Amino acid sequence: MTRFSEQPSASILTVPGLGGSGPAHWQTLWEQARPDTARVELGMWSTPHRNAWVTKLDRAVATAQAPVILAAHSLGCLAVAWWAALSPQPYGWPVAGALLVAPADVDAKDAKPELCAFAPAPRLTLPFPSIVVASSDDPWCTLDQAHSLAVDWGSHFVDLGAQGHLNAASGIGWWPEGQELLDRVILAAGARGGEPATPRDARAILAVSTTEAAQRHYLG
Repeated sequence: MTRFSEQPSASILTVPGLGGSGPAHWQTLWEQARPDTARVELGMWSTPHRNAWVTKLDRAVATAQAPVILAAHSLGCLAVAWWAALSPQPYGWPVAGALLVAPADVDAKDAKPELCAFAPAPRLTLPFPSIVVASSDDPWCTLDQAHSLAVDWGSHFVDLGAQGHLNAASGIGWWPEGQELLDRVILAAGARGGEPATPRDARAILAVSTTEAAQRHYLG
């Protein structure tokens, strides 16, 4: 397992989805291994409330060491989008970037009631560089819907093929490929001591780097 410096240059906040993230979930494994990573304890994991989640995320961002990088999963991605809609910020501060993995489709006709509480999905451009990562056989969101969210959020989109919901059940474990994508977000955000990239330059960094990472690990 990779060793990380005890002097973090960014504050990574994981944002789990419905039910939270169990011991074998990549978010939990990252939190345990990285000194720069901590979970946003949203609470009400089985009965999420949109405004309560947004409020707790806002507090976590306000008290974290900036720059903040969010690593969200499933319904957590929608919490991030709602936070951005309800807590507007200048581009890149205090949230400098986000990795949004397997966003849940809260607008689907057959969406669970717990997801509908977050509908409709915000469709505003996020004020920080971001990557949306999706799977072609995700039972919680179609690939087309995930791509549509990425377009509206201004996120770079990465299709990882058939990987399920990109959770513990997907068997991805520590998910080193996800770590590479997180590193690209950190790079685009200028969160390792570099100058923050402009929105245009950040998109260029993400487009080149994430395509290379995805092709190397998933497409051969």
